[in-house]
Amino acid sequence: MSDEEHQFESKADAGASKTFPQQAGTIRKNGYIVIKNRACKVKVVEVSTSKTGKHGHAKCHFVAIDIFNGKKLEDIVPSSHNCDVPHVNRTDYQLIDISEDGFVSLLTESGGTKDDLKLPTDDTLLTQIKDGFAEGKDLVVTVMSAMGEEQICALKDIGPK
Repeated sequence: MSDEEHQFESKADAGASKTFPQQAGTIRKNGYIVIKNRACKVKVVEVSTSKTGKHGHAKCHFVAIDIFNGKKLEDIVPSSHNCDVPHVNRTDYQLIDISEDGFVSLLTESGGTKDDLKLPTDDTLLTQIKDGFAEGKDLVVTVMSAMGEEQICALKDIGPK
């Protein structure tokens, strides 16, 4: 054995996967699924049990809504096969500032700031955030993150400043 120290250059993250496998037949309404590399919330699940021939599988028909852009996506998967399910996290941050270019400045739990998020594209949420901030209210935004994407998805008013 040599006494040399080995140097490893790591260009990856901690190795945590953005998704995990789950059997298609166990995914239910209001669950999450990955369709066409997009994180989606399952709105309607139809499980057709018709067998196609001697070696057929029951099929799961997923109709899901992308959690970031609201587009409807569909997929049909044999119920015994695995589907990718995204790790979805929700985090609350206090709103500090809204910049002119549409980015928000958020206060993290550790006391730092998070400045890399844009205002949401949803018009009602956007007006609630802008109006509440203009009135000087203390606002807490909920940020949903999945598969490397983040977006403001909810707003709470915790009173005046």
